[in-house]
Amino acid sequence: MKDGFIKVAAGSVAVTVADTKANTKTIKNRIDQADTAGVNLLVLPELCITGYTCGDLFYSDTLLTAAADALVEICRHTTDKYPVVVVGLPIKYRSKLYNCAAVMQGGKLLGLVPKTHLPNYAEFYEKRQFTSGDRLLNKNANARINGKAVPLNSRLIFCHNTVEDYRFGVEICQDLWAPGPPSHDLCRAGAVIIANPSASNEVVAKEDYRRLLVRSTSARLVCGYILCNAGPEESTQDLVFSRHHIIGENGTLLAENKPFEEQDLLITELDCGYLANERHRMTAYACVPDESYTVITFKQAVGETGLTRKVEKNPFIPADELLLNERAEMILRIQAYGLKKRLEHVRCDTAVLGISGGLDSCLALLVMVRTMDMMHRSRKDIVAITMPCFGTTERTKTNAEKLSEYFGVTLKKIDITKAVEQHFKDINHDSTVCDVTFENAQARERTQVLMDIANQENGIVVGTGDLSELALGWATYNGDHMSMYGVNASVPKTLVRHIVHYAALEADKELSALLMDILDTPVSPELLPVGKDGACSQKTEDLVGPYELHDFFLYYMLRLGFSPSKIRRLANYAFAGVYSDELILKWLKVFIKRFFSQQFKRSCMPDGPKVGSVSLSPRGDWRMPSDASGKLWMDELT
Repeated sequence: MKDGFIKVAAGSVAVTVADTKANTKTIKNRIDQADTAGVNLLVLPELCITGYTCGDLFYSDTLLTAAADALVEICRHTTDKYPVVVVGLPIKYRSKLYNCAAVMQGGKLLGLVPKTHLPNYAEFYEKRQFTSGDRLLNKNANARINGKAVPLNSRLIFCHNTVEDYRFGVEICQDLWAPGPPSHDLCRAGAVIIANPSASNEVVAKEDYRRLLVRSTSARLVCGYILCNAGPEESTQDLVFSRHHIIGENGTLLAENKPFEEQDLLITELDCGYLANERHRMTAYACVPDESYTVITFKQAVGETGLTRKVEKNPFIPADELLLNERAEMILRIQAYGLKKRLEHVRCDTAVLGISGGLDSCLALLVMVRTMDMMHRSRKDIVAITMPCFGTTERTKTNAEKLSEYFGVTLKKIDITKAVEQHFKDINHDSTVCDVTFENAQARERTQVLMDIANQENGIVVGTGDLSELALGWATYNGDHMSMYGVNASVPKTLVRHIVHYAALEADKELSALLMDILDTPVSPELLPVGKDGACSQKTEDLVGPYELHDFFLYYMLRLGFSPSKIRRLANYAFAGVYSDELILKWLKVFIKRFFSQQFKRSCMPDGPKVGSVSLSPRGDWRMPSDASGKLWMDELT
């Protein structure tokens, strides 16, 4: 349970219909497997102690008594086992039968949750044998199991005695499909995980809808959701069940057992810490203590939960290529429409861009071209300015010029070398000393040129800086840090690369080749003198670290609110075999140090469109004092 991770499982049960002894043996075996795997929470199918398809055999006291005896035996079996177990069976209470989920752990029967919404249409006739759990609301019902009173209520929340965010509730099969499912109020009352023992038969297209329900419910309720379905061993007289298990987390499917796929346990980890943080962040999410809900506490040893779930190395980038291309297109549209509105509002004649031949200015130009085309304006209204100086390579200079010429924009070539040298004389700076003054003087001179030409041309300067640079403060204050509208402000560097690649795939042969060469160019501010061979002598990722690591840190720290130690753990897991723990720790410290020290640049950053779930705009997603201390974050890593 370290870092909020709870190992959960959905377990298949090959039931023998109406044979509780055979089913008990299978269930105990699943509990043993879950115990060996270190599972915290095991969910088994609906009515699996008897089988869901017993029909009118549910009227038989012989079957019901055997089911109660089996429950006692299964509960006793959990005495020295680790998992909390959710298992389905029929429970008779005051002459009525309830379709229940029994929750047990450490040899104790914690509670019985009755099904609320009973399907009684098409192939389902549950109301013939069962009564809705609604009948028991506010009745303080207690079933007698093995001589002991056990809470029987649909409003039970099961809570770990020390891990605050490990709280779960139960709903059963049709409850998920009905309007106003119990999970809605369970989560409002504090449940972070919903367990659903289910018996949902398979018909054409039902698989997709079942998956949609789990994804949408877990997203809307910001919860983990475990749906464990009955299998084809149930009676096939009229129906076939497929053991389609699904485990979701806040709209994401973490694990899934495909219909009819053979699998004993479907195991993954739910991040309860993340879910709790997300609820904290969403002020519209109201978790309100409700006295009508009973909280039942259980004890479970707290240990480190080994990870098996997939952790993406590039959280900003969809793994699916089709989805990635769709996202790239949508981002380009957002950027272009944002710039279009700004140009229309200020009624300017031109849009001015510093074109370097690098990735960021390339993306900005692609956006500006789209914008002018949307506005039915001449691309000549884009003024692209290349400003070579000490560190400019022939490769980037040529690419900047070719890109501008291809799109037919107005291209200006202004060598700023003499202006910067004169500035060094004015401030009495030794031009052979390649320090921060040497670098920043060039960046500020370029910005001055851009701003002044924008004045001349009645235009605005379009900024190129991306989200990753803003997070690291990798920009010269009042230099490339400043513009009138920053179109890339919420696009992380790793995603910039993929958007440009998408544009290359959509382009003709000439433009595609040009964009691919820009993609192949090392990221650099080109502020230090070129080498004797004319090659770039300054590579950004050698100085501040790999952008794929920084974007990983950025996502998990800003978007999910994770602690540095948890981020480090996940980075080691995601980048195993790529970066050592020492390197991850080194660059994580760099990220935290720079993130806190460079906030002053973000506090006065220009306007720019939000395109994804993370933005550092001081007017939107991120409001932080420029003089806040990062000591707590750094200390956690020492």
